[in-house]
Amino acid sequence: RIPSMSDTRPPKKSESLEIRIPYPTKQAFMARCRDEGRSASEVLRGLIETRLSGETIDAAKAARRRMRLIAGTLVALAVGAVAVPSLARAPHETQSRRAFERLDANHDGVVSYQEFRRAN
Repeated sequence: RIPSMSDTRPPKKSESLEIRIPYPTKQAFMARCRDEGRSASEVLRGLIETRLSGETIDAAKAARRRMRLIAGTLVALAVGAVAVPSLARAPHETQSRRAFERLDANHDGVVSYQEFRRAN
């Protein structure tokens, strides 16, 4: 395929940038990137793009915090959606528990045939 002028592909990443940092700093940075599942190049490109967009690092951190807050809120809503039906069943379960306790005369957690017969 011959590329046309209307192609909207991002430019190739053909340039490199060399920086000098202490070895322990590099090791810590690489470990952090690995823990986040991102490459060091990806993280540094993101930092450069943030700086070029005029956004400050603090603003970028605030944006990430907002995204985490939104994600946390969504998780809380999902947990609530699961919990509410369980709470709605609680009165029925309480009634069932009371009925069982009335049948379980010796309170051993098992209703014997004799206990069942006595209740009827």
